[in-house]
Amino acid sequence: MQEWKQYLPEFREKTKAFYAGEMKKAEYKGFSGFYGSYAQRSGKASMLRLRTPAGCVSKERLAAIAEIIRRYQVDKVHFTTCQTIQLHNLAPDKVADVIEAALDAGIVTLGGGGDYPRNVMCSPLSGVEKQEYFDVRPWADAASDYLITLIKAEKMPRKLKVGFSNSPANIPHVTYRDLGFAANKDGTFDVYSAGGLGNNARFGVKVAEKIMPEMILYYIKAMWLTFRAYGNYENRGRARTRYMQDTLGGPEKYAEAYQAKLKEVMDSGEDLKVQIKPYLIDKKGDGGTIKSSRIIEQKQEGLYTVVWHPIGGQPKAEDLCILSDTMKEMEEVELRLSPDETAYIVNLTSKEAEKILAVTTDSAENEFETTVSCIGAGICQIGLRDSQGLLRACVEAAREAKLPDNALPKMHISGCPSSCGTHQTGEMGFRGAVKQVDGKPQPAFILFVNGEERQGQERMGEEMGTILETDVPKFIVKLGRYVAEQGISFSEWKKQDPEGIAKIAEEYLG
Repeated sequence: MQEWKQYLPEFREKTKAFYAGEMKKAEYKGFSGFYGSYAQRSGKASMLRLRTPAGCVSKERLAAIAEIIRRYQVDKVHFTTCQTIQLHNLAPDKVADVIEAALDAGIVTLGGGGDYPRNVMCSPLSGVEKQEYFDVRPWADAASDYLITLIKAEKMPRKLKVGFSNSPANIPHVTYRDLGFAANKDGTFDVYSAGGLGNNARFGVKVAEKIMPEMILYYIKAMWLTFRAYGNYENRGRARTRYMQDTLGGPEKYAEAYQAKLKEVMDSGEDLKVQIKPYLIDKKGDGGTIKSSRIIEQKQEGLYTVVWHPIGGQPKAEDLCILSDTMKEMEEVELRLSPDETAYIVNLTSKEAEKILAVTTDSAENEFETTVSCIGAGICQIGLRDSQGLLRACVEAAREAKLPDNALPKMHISGCPSSCGTHQTGEMGFRGAVKQVDGKPQPAFILFVNGEERQGQERMGEEMGTILETDVPKFIVKLGRYVAEQGISFSEWKKQDPEGIAKIAEEYLG
């Protein structure tokens, strides 16, 4: 961690120059992404992305984050769809201090943005989930440690997102990441490569089956070498791994090129085998039991997980601090972040779970309220629409209409085509757009339906048309009321009428 600090003096200097108006926004963005920081849209404050490998935050690291929040009076926090924690509205002269404080606590921010390997993703309940094939988290941690060493490597893709999934639920979307490892029942991985959402969205190409987990780093290095050989460096918009499927003539040709680079790595003599010890949970329950819609029973007898989903993945900063304070005296308890912006507090006894439930009451009340949303144009420089604002408006409208809990699905909202809210594979998604009304451009969102993220059933959603931003909450309420009138849940209704969403949306799509 001390080694990373050598980069901070330059960051301080250029950050000061940018906020003094001596450096252009694009130039500063290209520089600051390496530090995991960007200027916010207002140009008056910065955000900082804290890397949390596999989405896991120990109680010690959470305590350090809480200390940073309090010391620097951070008033906005976001759980991201890449399983990290973002701090927002940071004063320009304090960002470097926060980076340094994070490093002192063992939390890396470098490489959190820009053309670098991003936070390694993982099924959030790996190791505690009853339905999992096996615990993939140790391998995700090993991949993270290796990728940190490649942050300064030459000719990286514009982003390199790597993920590990413990079951076909595919929560980290490993079958359409730059590189994904999907667990098999026999303890091996299938490997997917060159996938990604956003412009030119592609599902990943299966490049290997049933590989032994200790071999994962060979596949990661082969991914880097494949991009170095065939990636597009001239056109920044195409500097993502998924474009190689087209460049090389299709998925089969891409798989051949990848396999050739993998053979080079295997034949090089470099020892990249991973040696790990399985993560063991020795904690025992307290003999009690607890039931709640926000409680999950772990595969460890007597232990529980509390589910906490602040609306839009945005907990109140002080609530996160209070959670940290509550966890301090609990053994083996940690926070797990999910790609859908949910937080899980794992390894709790029944009495501990009661305490955690009591300090996380600001949570989604039903599946619809767990809707995924990117941070939105209020903060993001490239954002087109305020996705978080739309989510709040929809939740308020649904609550005011007193819709049944099961009348609406989880939505996926992205403020722009980048698909940070994964609108393209959501059951119902929205993407920021513009709609012409009487010859004038108005804020709007494009509706997508019938996407699917589960492994083996992946499907991109169909684009239905564009709805004015002000009409989206009205459409949501109309949809919820119609489903409620049928006397069944949304999922049951959709099975009976797969085209139903499009029919109800018609009056708003004109």
